[in-house]
Amino acid sequence: MSDAEEQTDERQRELQTLALAEEAGIVRLAIPTPFQVGRVNAYLIEDSPLTLIDSGPNSAKALDELEQALASRGHSVEDIELLVITHQHMDHFGLASILARRSGAEVAALEALAPFLAGYGEQTDLEDRFAEQMMLRHGIPPEIVTALRAVSAGFRAWGSKVEVSRPLADGSQLELRDRTLRVLHRPGHSPSDTVFLDDRSEIGKPSILLSADHLIGHISSNPLLARPLGAGEEYESPPAPRPQALITYLASLEQTRAMDLSLVLPGHGRPITDHVSLIDERFRLHRRRAEKIHRLIVSQPRTAHEIAQELWGNVAVTQAYLTLSEVLGHVDLLLEDGRVIELEQDGVVRFQAAQG
Repeated sequence: MSDAEEQTDERQRELQTLALAEEAGIVRLAIPTPFQVGRVNAYLIEDSPLTLIDSGPNSAKALDELEQALASRGHSVEDIELLVITHQHMDHFGLASILARRSGAEVAALEALAPFLAGYGEQTDLEDRFAEQMMLRHGIPPEIVTALRAVSAGFRAWGSKVEVSRPLADGSQLELRDRTLRVLHRPGHSPSDTVFLDDRSEIGKPSILLSADHLIGHISSNPLLARPLGAGEEYESPPAPRPQALITYLASLEQTRAMDLSLVLPGHGRPITDHVSLIDERFRLHRRRAEKIHRLIVSQPRTAHEIAQELWGNVAVTQAYLTLSEVLGHVDLLLEDGRVIELEQDGVVRFQAAQG
């Protein structure tokens, strides 16, 4: 089969799965973002209340395309009655404040996420300070850290603070007229990742998981180092233990793998029809990467940044925090297995192979 034929088949399968979701009253709205990941998937649930899962980033282009997508379904922004935010990344909630103001919609999000969203500016300052501390501690040169902090500050306008009027607890339920969405906290990619299960299998309907960035088909969800939800200004790492984003994420994936699902609707890219196989492949990917990093550490002690440079070259500079998070996540697996140890000298950490 040619590449063109494969692409045609993939597109047909995508349309079929989206049609299955639409039959269940869930419509994908692909909203543009300025980020490398490309478009973000918001989902319109045509139920009562009329519900939007995620909003897209705070930009005129995103708002314009969202309005057009809503109009194609016979709706407007003013018709939205419930806006649900899946997690703390700005491509998913940036427009939430504008949409809530124009529509009067309730804004629902994980209860522990509400203070972050309400104090977006201050919280982002704290996140940037945490990231700076982590980068310097793990071998990224100060001049790169300074440049990346300036880039991060420039990105802030893509987000906006928003008040959560309907805080959600893990395991709670969102009751709509024709369905109940089960709220499930699945941290890892971010501390606040929340997925929503629409399970109507008892009446012969598909069991659909709205997974946001917890599970994406075409790329691995990066478990990013972030301050724990609810951490105060005094939080520092160290002396506090470093967040173990990848270990947390893999535990969350185990929970999702155990679910009986017909369809997963991710925050980016195409629908997922076999979540078990995809998650198993992700487990293998992370183990392979941990082994590769272990071989680098065995050859000589290295900082996390030096490991990232070995793996990704200049990308470890242009996307230093992303690659640092990736390396430290896999080093955490090795630390957990007792295969490497962490050594600190002059405030910089290196990783060394454990004896034996």
